[in-house]
Amino acid sequence: MDIRVLAMMGLVAFSIAALLYGFLYGRIERQASAERRRTQVAAPSIDAERARAAAAPSARRRTVQDTLKDLEVKQKHKASKSTNPPMQLRLAQAGLNLPISRFYAYSALTGVVIMAVCFLAGLPLLLVLGAGFVGAVGLPRFVVNFIRKKRHAAFIDELANAVEVIVRGVKAGLPLNDCLRMIASEAKEPVKSEFRLVIEAMQLGMPIDEAVTRMYERVPLPETNFFGIVLAIQSKAGGNLSEALGNLAKVLRERKKMRAKIQAMSMEAKSSAAIIGSLPIIVTVLVYLTSPDYIMVLFVTPIGQIVVGISLLWMLVGIFIMKRMIAFDF
Repeated sequence: MDIRVLAMMGLVAFSIAALLYGFLYGRIERQASAERRRTQVAAPSIDAERARAAAAPSARRRTVQDTLKDLEVKQKHKASKSTNPPMQLRLAQAGLNLPISRFYAYSALTGVVIMAVCFLAGLPLLLVLGAGFVGAVGLPRFVVNFIRKKRHAAFIDELANAVEVIVRGVKAGLPLNDCLRMIASEAKEPVKSEFRLVIEAMQLGMPIDEAVTRMYERVPLPETNFFGIVLAIQSKAGGNLSEALGNLAKVLRERKKMRAKIQAMSMEAKSSAAIIGSLPIIVTVLVYLTSPDYIMVLFVTPIGQIVVGISLLWMLVGIFIMKRMIAFDF
């Protein structure tokens, strides 16, 4: 067998291994971090249990603790599902009232159109099939995730204002239900539509804490989780609702400031990643415009096509790694 073929096979195997490691690195790191946290918490847990037993907390504190434990278990279960929700739920989270069958039909139509355009452009058959696969599987999901992300960002921007409306209404003596109705009729989208669903669920007989907690399934954000936990604790254990929601509004605004600061600090890295990622494509286009015969060797010969495929694979690996390096979760 030719040594060049063996070298190409080795490069392809190494590229696939690197790509798999890049995709699985986050999961491995999260598991290792969780194990370290369990190890750190395990030691002082015995002393903490003894201290709590000796302190003999009051009935209200025990109720709050039991409520927090119950909510923690439920939210962990929901968070595990919300990290990779099914497409039907993802469409609902994006605010798209689209049946899943129609979404798949549109995806297939997009893939066929892109394949036809690439075929008419005279591209090789392998690239035509790859472009059709990306158009049918990757592009529609990318659009849905983009719309979903923008909707979540708009929800976060408006949620602090909605919470402050509830605080002012409760201080003025209005019932909590009337405050929620006020938000459902006067707030901006998508907070308006989400609180309208909460009101509809309450009208069907669902408790207010459960109706607000279910909003986390439609908008799986930490801010929504905080809001649901505050209302759940207040409904079961009592307390000053206006003070708790006022503190929550401050926390939401501080998180918003922190998010903006992180985006400003990481903008330089994002610009560098965009320039590095687009530079090979720009150079390829410029070489094709100036010397088409020189660059077409990569697309018409088998060795050139293998080189292009490996190069694209490595570019994807590099873009994925750079994206993970500049992505901050808090």
